[in-house]
Amino acid sequence: MATSAAESSSAATTKDQASGKRKVLLLGLAALVVAGGLGVWAWHELYGRWQESTDDAYVNGNVVSITPQTTGTVISIGADDGDLVREGQVLLSFDPSDAEVGLQSAEANLARVVRQVRGLYSNVDGMKAQLAAQRAAVQKAQDNYNRRRSLASSGAISQEELSHAKDDLISAQSALNNVQQQLASSVALVDDTHVSSHPDVKAAAAQLRQAWLANARTTLVAPVTGYVAKRNVQLGQRIQPGTATMAVIPLDQLWIDANFKETQLGKMRIGQPVEIHADLYGSDVTYSGTIDSLGAGTGSAFALLPAQNATGNWIKIVQRVPVRIHINPQELAEHPLRIGLSTTVEVNLHDQNGPVLAQQPPKQPSFSTQVYDRQLADADARIAQLIHDNSAAASKATVQR
Repeated sequence: MATSAAESSSAATTKDQASGKRKVLLLGLAALVVAGGLGVWAWHELYGRWQESTDDAYVNGNVVSITPQTTGTVISIGADDGDLVREGQVLLSFDPSDAEVGLQSAEANLARVVRQVRGLYSNVDGMKAQLAAQRAAVQKAQDNYNRRRSLASSGAISQEELSHAKDDLISAQSALNNVQQQLASSVALVDDTHVSSHPDVKAAAAQLRQAWLANARTTLVAPVTGYVAKRNVQLGQRIQPGTATMAVIPLDQLWIDANFKETQLGKMRIGQPVEIHADLYGSDVTYSGTIDSLGAGTGSAFALLPAQNATGNWIKIVQRVPVRIHINPQELAEHPLRIGLSTTVEVNLHDQNGPVLAQQPPKQPSFSTQVYDRQLADADARIAQLIHDNSAAASKATVQR
């Protein structure tokens, strides 16, 4: 009996111990669940609700297409795919023969027109001299007529001689009127102008500028510094204006186009910081950036065949809006990217001070080049030289005469 009582007491003790362990385990599990819930709540409140991320994000940039402005035959290709080219470097050269002939013809035409205009000014001076001489002739004829009229009244000369004197006076006056009209016509051709501003000279100068540009455009230069891509031109190929021959991509001017769901845009603002990871480097490299702009429409709105939601059956699809993200240029220089690469971006939403849309228009061009600035400047210098040379030659010839 004593043994049975002891066994019964031991079993009860073991049962109480097991029950106590279960309670401890359940309390521990409950504490873990509560701690996990608090952790999730704290993560959401402090971090999760202030972050938006997407892997529908790709590297984008400027693809500067090299297209000719004149027709030409390719005689030289200055760079191939993957080559680095500097701004102003020659990429393509066309056969310049036709353009050079046209330029020489335009230069000769300008020189000829300048000399003709100089002749117009000389005609004015000559007509003024003729006018002075003709006025003297009229005055002489008038004096002769007056004297003969006095003599005729006293009978010293015949009426026939007086009639001849009157005819001479009328003829001299007609000649004077003719010279005055010719002078007025000559003055009208050069009035309020000088050689360089004369309409004929300006028209010839415009033709020379056009020929100069046609000659300059037989050489295609790189508008920006970058890397060559998509070269599809060959030696000897006859190229028409507007044909895409190659592209230059400035890899230091890249950005990210991240396509966020419309439900993710509520707290996004321009200027918010962004963390970027490129699939090319994985998690080893982290880029920093900022939101430059939020798209003015969804991707489907600008599609070639936009959705027609007003027709028949309709299924709601969450739309995506492109968000442009600026990449830190120093980090981009250290770890170069390529156009089209996949990335993952995460936007920090804590700063809500920025605008949703741009508030001011750009105050300066986003991108520009100066490689074409000197073309007309060089043409103007050549025009000024031709006008000076031919004006001086005409003046020298006048002095020698």
